This record gives sequence, C-alpha cells and structure tokens, in this order.
Amino acid sequence: MQFNLLMIAGVFSFIASALHIGIVIGGPEWYRFFGAGERMAQMAEKSAWQPALITISIAIVLALWGAYAWSGSGILPKLPFLKFGLVVITGIYLTRGIVGIVAPFVTDHPQITQNSQSFWIWSSLICLGFGLVHLLGIYDRWQQL
Repeated sequence: MQFNLLMIAGVFSFIASALHIGIVIGGPEWYRFFGAGERMAQMAEKSAWQPALITISIAIVLALWGAYAWSGSGILPKLPFLKFGLVVITGIYLTRGIVGIVAPFVTDHPQITQNSQSFWIWSSLICLGFGLVHLLGIYDRWQQL
C-alpha cells in the first residue's frame, strides 16, 4: 500500500470524531470551549440528553467519513458507493468551510450569533482544510476508487 492523501483525510475525520466524544465526556465546559454554544452547554449542565445525542451522532458521522477516506486510500476494503460518498463528504467539508467563513459577517441568525466570529473562522478553516485534503486525495486516487 502506498501513502496517499486519503489516508491523512481519514485521520483528520477520526481525530474530529474522537474530539466530539471527548466533548461529551468533558461536559459543559468542553461544550463552551469548543464553541457548541451556550445553549448546548447549559443543557449539558442540566444533564439533558440532547447535547450528548447530537454530539455522539456527529462523532459517528465523522468516524464513518474517516472509514470512507481510508477505504478510498486502500487501508480498508472498498465501501459501497465509495466515489459518490467521498465526493459528498468532500462537498460537505468544503461547503461548511466556505459558508462558515462568510456567515458571521452577513447574517445575525441566532444559529450563527450563538458562537463567536473566532469560532466560525477557526472551525471553518479546519473544515476547509479537511475538504481540500479530501479533494486532492480523491483527485489523486480517482482511477483506483
């Protein structure tokens, strides 16, 4: 097996998944620190089930995305709809990155304003980076997918 960018893309998604699990374990202060919003942190303080369910669901999706990247890299066996899945995952990362950089400057919607501009910029740059690594990885491995 030869090194390729989809290997790194998978690592990024798996790290993001593990971080989301860590947020659930870390509790309200971790929700605040990582920018989930004060509402999520307050619900976690009250031991509501919604923050954990939402965050674990995100972790599961990110782990699945990591598995798709590793499948595309050749580390894991070929998953169903591999090309389609990788293109959709890449599109979601890139869209989140671009929209998240622009949104805090063009809207005052509560879903946006509950987090700081710094959160939106940093998290969006991370998503944009993940998306670019996926995009380059797909481009490099397209014939093998």
